Amino acid sequence: MKHHALQEIRSVAKVNLEYPYPLPVARRDRLERWAQLLERCEDQALSTLHETEYQSAKERAIMRADNSPLSVAFADPVLRAAGLAGDSYGEIRQFFGLSHNQLHRLVCYCHFGATVNASAAAKNVRALIAAGDRPSIFARVRDMFRR
Repeated sequence: MKHHALQEIRSVAKVNLEYPYPLPVARRDRLERWAQLLERCEDQALSTLHETEYQSAKERAIMRADNSPLSVAFADPVLRAAGLAGDSYGEIRQFFGLSHNQLHRLVCYCHFGATVNASAAAKNVRALIAAGDRPSIFARVRDMFRR
Protein backbone atom coordinates (compact mmCIF):
# COMPACT_ATOMS: atom_id res chain seq x y z
CA MET A 1 0.00 0.00 0.00
CA LYS A 2 1.34 3.41 -0.93
CA HIS A 3 0.72 6.30 1.46
CA HIS A 4 -0.10 9.80 0.24
CA ALA A 5 -0.44 13.15 1.94
CA LEU A 6 -3.98 14.38 2.47
CA GLN A 7 -3.39 17.30 0.08
CA GLU A 8 -2.39 14.87 -2.69
CA ILE A 9 -5.53 12.79 -2.17
CA ARG A 10 -7.74 15.89 -2.20
CA SER A 11 -6.49 16.74 -5.67
CA VAL A 12 -7.99 13.53 -7.09
CA ALA A 13 -10.85 12.68 -4.71
CA LYS A 14 -13.41 14.26 -2.45
CA VAL A 15 -12.27 13.65 1.13
CA ASN A 16 -14.90 13.49 3.87
CA LEU A 17 -13.17 14.00 7.20
CA GLU A 18 -16.43 13.44 9.11
CA TYR A 19 -16.59 9.77 8.06
CA PRO A 20 -17.42 7.53 9.81
CA TYR A 21 -20.48 9.26 11.10
CA PRO A 22 -21.34 8.70 14.74
CA LEU A 23 -24.10 6.12 14.92
CA PRO A 24 -27.43 7.53 16.10
CA VAL A 25 -28.04 5.52 19.26
CA ALA A 26 -30.83 7.43 20.97
CA ARG A 27 -34.35 7.31 19.55
CA ARG A 28 -34.35 11.08 19.17
CA ASP A 29 -31.08 10.95 17.17
CA ARG A 30 -32.44 8.23 14.87
CA LEU A 31 -35.62 10.23 14.24
CA GLU A 32 -33.57 13.38 13.64
CA ARG A 33 -31.47 11.54 11.05
CA TRP A 34 -34.64 10.29 9.31
CA ALA A 35 -36.09 13.82 9.22
CA GLN A 36 -32.86 15.13 7.69
CA LEU A 37 -32.90 12.43 5.02
CA LEU A 38 -36.50 13.27 4.12
CA GLU A 39 -35.67 16.99 3.97
CA ARG A 40 -32.88 16.22 1.48
CA CYS A 41 -35.52 14.69 -0.81
CA GLU A 42 -37.21 18.15 -0.85
CA ASP A 43 -40.44 18.04 -2.86
CA GLN A 44 -40.14 14.44 -4.03
CA ALA A 45 -43.39 12.46 -3.95
CA LEU A 46 -42.97 9.33 -1.83
CA SER A 47 -45.25 6.30 -1.87
CA THR A 48 -47.62 5.63 1.01
CA LEU A 49 -48.83 2.31 2.39
CA HIS A 50 -52.43 1.37 1.72
CA GLU A 51 -54.85 1.04 4.66
CA THR A 52 -52.38 0.07 7.37
CA GLU A 53 -55.09 0.36 10.00
CA TYR A 54 -57.13 -2.48 8.46
CA GLN A 55 -54.30 -5.02 8.27
CA SER A 56 -53.60 -7.64 10.90
CA ALA A 57 -50.50 -7.00 12.99
CA LYS A 58 -48.70 -9.78 11.08
CA GLU A 59 -49.60 -8.38 7.66
CA ARG A 60 -48.90 -4.79 8.70
CA ALA A 61 -45.43 -5.76 9.96
CA ILE A 62 -44.34 -6.91 6.48
CA MET A 63 -45.92 -4.05 4.51
CA ARG A 64 -43.50 -1.98 2.48
CA ALA A 65 -43.37 0.16 -0.65
CA ASP A 66 -40.58 1.21 -2.97
CA ASN A 67 -39.76 4.92 -2.81
CA SER A 68 -41.55 5.46 0.50
CA PRO A 69 -40.51 7.39 3.62
CA LEU A 70 -39.59 3.96 5.01
CA SER A 71 -37.29 3.16 2.10
CA VAL A 72 -35.63 6.58 2.44
CA ALA A 73 -34.61 5.61 5.99
CA PHE A 74 -33.40 2.16 4.94
CA ALA A 75 -31.34 3.56 2.05
CA ASP A 76 -29.17 5.44 4.56
CA PRO A 77 -25.96 3.57 5.43
CA VAL A 78 -25.74 5.33 8.80
CA LEU A 79 -29.16 4.08 9.95
CA ARG A 80 -28.40 0.60 8.61
CA ALA A 81 -25.12 0.56 10.53
CA ALA A 82 -27.10 1.60 13.64
CA GLY A 83 -29.26 -1.52 13.25
CA LEU A 84 -32.04 -0.77 10.76
CA ALA A 85 -32.51 -4.14 9.06
CA GLY A 86 -35.23 -3.41 6.50
CA ASP A 87 -37.82 -1.00 5.15
CA SER A 88 -40.92 -2.88 6.27
CA TYR A 89 -43.53 -1.25 8.49
CA GLY A 90 -42.64 -3.55 11.40
CA GLU A 91 -38.89 -3.03 11.11
CA ILE A 92 -39.22 0.77 10.93
CA ARG A 93 -41.69 0.77 13.81
CA GLN A 94 -39.35 -1.23 16.02
CA PHE A 95 -36.15 0.61 15.07
CA PHE A 96 -37.58 4.09 15.65
CA GLY A 97 -39.65 3.05 18.67
CA LEU A 98 -42.95 4.20 17.18
CA SER A 99 -46.46 3.17 18.08
CA HIS A 100 -48.73 1.84 15.35
CA ASN A 101 -50.70 5.09 15.47
CA GLN A 102 -47.57 7.24 15.11
CA LEU A 103 -46.30 5.32 12.08
CA HIS A 104 -49.79 5.12 10.61
CA ARG A 105 -49.97 8.94 10.65
CA LEU A 106 -46.60 9.13 8.88
CA VAL A 107 -47.11 6.71 5.99
CA CYS A 108 -50.73 5.68 5.51
CA TYR A 109 -52.67 6.28 2.32
CA CYS A 110 -55.70 7.53 4.25
CA HIS A 111 -53.80 10.63 5.38
CA PHE A 112 -52.06 11.61 2.14
CA GLY A 113 -53.40 9.65 -0.80
CA ALA A 114 -51.07 7.61 -2.99
CA THR A 115 -48.04 9.82 -2.29
CA VAL A 116 -46.74 12.07 0.44
CA ASN A 117 -44.41 14.99 -0.15
CA ALA A 118 -41.00 14.28 1.41
CA SER A 119 -40.96 17.64 3.18
CA ALA A 120 -44.40 16.90 4.70
CA ALA A 121 -43.13 13.54 5.91
CA ALA A 122 -40.08 15.25 7.42
CA LYS A 123 -42.34 17.73 9.20
CA ASN A 124 -44.34 14.85 10.68
CA VAL A 125 -41.17 13.09 11.86
CA ARG A 126 -40.05 16.34 13.48
CA ALA A 127 -43.42 16.54 15.25
CA LEU A 128 -42.67 13.12 16.77
CA ILE A 129 -39.33 14.43 17.98
CA ALA A 130 -41.01 17.43 19.56
CA ALA A 131 -43.58 15.18 21.26
CA GLY A 132 -40.85 13.40 23.20
CA ASP A 133 -39.71 9.84 23.60
CA ARG A 134 -42.85 8.23 24.96
CA PRO A 135 -46.31 8.06 23.42
CA SER A 136 -49.13 9.23 25.62
CA ILE A 137 -50.80 6.79 28.02
CA PHE A 138 -53.89 6.84 25.81
CA ALA A 139 -51.82 5.85 22.76
CA ARG A 140 -50.10 3.01 24.65
CA VAL A 141 -53.42 1.59 25.90
CA ARG A 142 -54.97 1.91 22.44
CA ASP A 143 -51.99 0.12 20.86
CA MET A 144 -52.32 -2.76 23.35
CA PHE A 145 -55.81 -3.43 22.03
CA ARG A 146 -54.77 -3.15 18.38
CA ARG A 147 -52.20 -5.93 18.56
